[in-house]
Amino acid sequence: MTYQELCDRYEALLGQKNAVDGTRYNGIFERWAHPVLTREHIPPFWIYDPDPESNPFLMQRLGVNAVFNSGALLLDGKFTLVARVEGADRKSFFAVAQSDSGVDGFRFWDEPVILPDTCPEETNVYDMRLTRHEDGWIYGVFCSESKDLSSPDLGAATAAAGIVRTKDLKTWERLPNLRTLRSPQQRNVCLHPEFVGGQYAFYTRPMDDFIETGSGGGIGFGLCKDILHPVIDEEKMTSVRRYHTVTEAKNGAGAVPIKTDWGWIHIAHGVRNTAAGLRYVIYCFATALDDPARVIAEPGGYLIAPLGGERVGDVSNVVFTNGAIAAPDGRVYIYYASSDTRLHVATTDLERLTDYVFSTPADPLRSADCVRQRTDFIRKNLAYLKEHS
Repeated sequence: MTYQELCDRYEALLGQKNAVDGTRYNGIFERWAHPVLTREHIPPFWIYDPDPESNPFLMQRLGVNAVFNSGALLLDGKFTLVARVEGADRKSFFAVAQSDSGVDGFRFWDEPVILPDTCPEETNVYDMRLTRHEDGWIYGVFCSESKDLSSPDLGAATAAAGIVRTKDLKTWERLPNLRTLRSPQQRNVCLHPEFVGGQYAFYTRPMDDFIETGSGGGIGFGLCKDILHPVIDEEKMTSVRRYHTVTEAKNGAGAVPIKTDWGWIHIAHGVRNTAAGLRYVIYCFATALDDPARVIAEPGGYLIAPLGGERVGDVSNVVFTNGAIAAPDGRVYIYYASSDTRLHVATTDLERLTDYVFSTPADPLRSADCVRQRTDFIRKNLAYLKEHS
């Protein structure tokens, strides 16, 4: 294959039109047939040296393994993603891709994001949430991973919430990592888009160590007076972990909360253990407009779970989101990754999403109560169908 043939194949992929997958109707959202970003969407010149003098066999010199978990926002009228790109060397970095439609045609900018290198102990960065804050800045909050020097285990790591800010996604200012005085580690942290009582508000995920949440009870909420010296003392729990639910093992903030007349809608992830390992799903809850730490609705079960080919990848049986866009026309675009390998989109609208969050019954938490809930639901539906037959 020639370099030009690689480029032609790349352009054909970017020109591919997406379509709703009509076989998976649920009334809540539409899944789209094709992923919006994969490793095949990476520009060839990121991977191949086109110069035959230095690369006579047209080999991949710097391979890419996966493109997945992405922050999202509208920038200058374009659907804009800051995706996690994982190189073949396992290190991740961020890259900006844009589309006019939000469901296809995503094209990466020529170069990936270069963050200020202010943390010499930092080995890996990933999973950026993008918040357009009322202070005028766009903030990116991401996982900053470092080796746990207190352990001889080569796999032992520590997780912190890194913070950057920008106006244009091109020039980035690195701020100090978030400090939570009562939690040893943090991951999946998200900045609330508005001040709360004149302070910056963060949704946190307290963790005792890098993998296990330990005593961490769920998605926390904490206030910080100064974003330039970000310190949180108390973390209140919002959506909590519960036994034998989709949040049993752990849960964490996903997309930046979406403001509605009814409350703040959160699109988060929940994790449970199975005989085959951890299973990640996406679920929703809502918090009050006057108190974003107070949960006012939490529909039972999951919103999105991995289906079909989504279940296969580097980390199987996983869907995960850290970005959604509520467009001015009322459409909502949920960007979710499957199995730590590729990025998809599901679309809905604010009216349907609000109805789902505030009208779907909560989880009764026990089989006996769940079957009573479902039986009452069935009887109501059968009575309606009989009356209208």
